[in-house]
Amino acid sequence: MLKRLHIYFKEMYPIIPRLLLGFIVFLEIHFFVLMNEGISKFDFGYQELIGGFTVFAFLMWLRIADDLKDYETDKVLFAHRPLPSGRVEKKDIIIVCSIVQVITIVLNAVFMNNFLFFVILYVYGFLMSKWFFKKSKIQPSLPLALVTHNPVQMFVNMYIITFTCIKYELSPFSLTTIMAFFTLYFPALIWEVSRKIKAPKDENDYTTYSKLFGYKKATKFVLILTLADIVTNLILVYNLNKISVAVLLCLVSWMTLMFIRFIKNPERFRLVKMVEIYTYLQESTMLLTVVIFLLFGVI
Repeated sequence: MLKRLHIYFKEMYPIIPRLLLGFIVFLEIHFFVLMNEGISKFDFGYQELIGGFTVFAFLMWLRIADDLKDYETDKVLFAHRPLPSGRVEKKDIIIVCSIVQVITIVLNAVFMNNFLFFVILYVYGFLMSKWFFKKSKIQPSLPLALVTHNPVQMFVNMYIITFTCIKYELSPFSLTTIMAFFTLYFPALIWEVSRKIKAPKDENDYTTYSKLFGYKKATKFVLILTLADIVTNLILVYNLNKISVAVLLCLVSWMTLMFIRFIKNPERFRLVKMVEIYTYLQESTMLLTVVIFLLFGVI
């Protein structure tokens, strides 16, 4: 069983990188709220560690639940993956996921101040895993799957923001919290759509947004999302680091050019690869903004 679990997590959910991601996501949103609200004294402790672990555990659950609910489809379209290939058994990942989730529930119930929002997060995750009990309607429809599943990042953000606001007695309704609510949601949405936009020659039996709406309309939609995303980022960094503002503007200008080039010649490059590069640079800028502010203050 341990060998099979090693195969699964190595290929589908690398534990160390994803654990690091969980802490980065939690702390980035946590500190952006605090810094923009003028909080300069931070009471950092075990709760923040539990919060980061919760993001990691929740995303693990989503990954495993997604593999289980798409098992029959994956046997046809992605037969090489650990579960449909038979290299990993369903009971393996169900057991380890159950253990991790029980630990997460106990930690949140005992130590965290926002258990209600933890419950809301997991209820939404449960509904996702069940296709909101409308599998026959949602599964065949890319747009329906997108609008029902992709908002999960906002529920993660809400879990983090409510913890921060309760701990530091901040208003949950401010420009900062609203922007933080949407940050990281747009990058996930942009990636999800762009990975299903292909040049006409690359289309196959797999359903894509470019097949449904045409690659030009789909690309323009992602461009609009990218511009909306950068607005949330600029508002969050504007009072913290003007260098970050300049970097973000340069990045979105470059990515806009890439979108235009793809619309003119979709066979020149894969759009999702450019989006991934842009997202890594963008999120690295946001993370560095937090680190620099904590070390040096406003720049």
